[in-house]
Amino acid sequence: MRYDDSPPPPESGSSADPDRHWFTRRSTLVVGIAALAPACLAGWVLTQTLSGAGPDASRSGPAAQPASHSSLAPGQRDAKPGSTPTTSPTTTAAAPVPAPAKGPLTGKTVVVDPGHNTGNFKHTDEIDQQVDIGTNRKECDTTGTTTNSGYMEAEFTMDVSKRLRTALESQGAKVVLTHETGARAWGPCITERARIGNEANADAVVSVHADGVSAGNRGFHIILPAKVKSGAADTAKIVGPSRELGERIAGNFARTTGSAPANYLGGGSGLVVRDDLGGLNLSTRPKVFIECGNMRDAKDAAQLTSPEWRQKAAQGIADGIVGFLGG
Repeated sequence: MRYDDSPPPPESGSSADPDRHWFTRRSTLVVGIAALAPACLAGWVLTQTLSGAGPDASRSGPAAQPASHSSLAPGQRDAKPGSTPTTSPTTTAAAPVPAPAKGPLTGKTVVVDPGHNTGNFKHTDEIDQQVDIGTNRKECDTTGTTTNSGYMEAEFTMDVSKRLRTALESQGAKVVLTHETGARAWGPCITERARIGNEANADAVVSVHADGVSAGNRGFHIILPAKVKSGAADTAKIVGPSRELGERIAGNFARTTGSAPANYLGGGSGLVVRDDLGGLNLSTRPKVFIECGNMRDAKDAAQLTSPEWRQKAAQGIADGIVGFLGG
């Protein structure tokens, strides 16, 4: 507040000495101001302390305005009136990466091979290329089969393989898929599938399939590697452990899915030995194929197309792998 120090004009018609009267009034005013000053100063200090205003706050308005960015946290931009301030991407804390699950398969690596590829039907020239499987030469890959309604084996194998990966990772395993949905237009070739398992130094490899034989033939079977030594193929070291892996999977698969071993091969054991599959011949790691059922049989197809049954199939395979690896 400003005070005007200029003397007021003399009262009209007064004979009193204007200077004397002004001096008297001014003296009184000075005394009053002097008495009020300490109280005003104390009140100002208390107000500043409670309001948080600093020495740079505006003194001209009824309330001091905040300085630029003063109401925003570090890393935030000024928001338009009525909007919510946004945080700069460069200062946003990254979401924590969940720690890998620990379980009976901790430290183990499993390679899961989803049989075929949905794109193989459009790339027959590429998959028909001949590759060396040790004992002979054969196609790089095949299209796989379908149910009578058109559900592809490659769709089935990818779905079960992803479910299997989840089940194994929950037990602590590191899981490698030989290919993922949409990651490649066709393939990979059977030679590459074997190489992925070998290079991963996998403790177990499982190739997931479904059969395509005539109706009336039902059930699952596990294909085991024969003892082969020819060209790049040498299965001597994996025949024994592969059989153990296959037996473990067969028992758990039957128990979990309720499906019986195949009624058209394997003598009811659910186990078949073959020497004409490049994925087995070229493997240096314990490996089996599983044919989960017959897509051309209506009863088996009803199971294979059921998400609930596919979950059971994945769990049965996972339980067999856990048993094989000592979990």
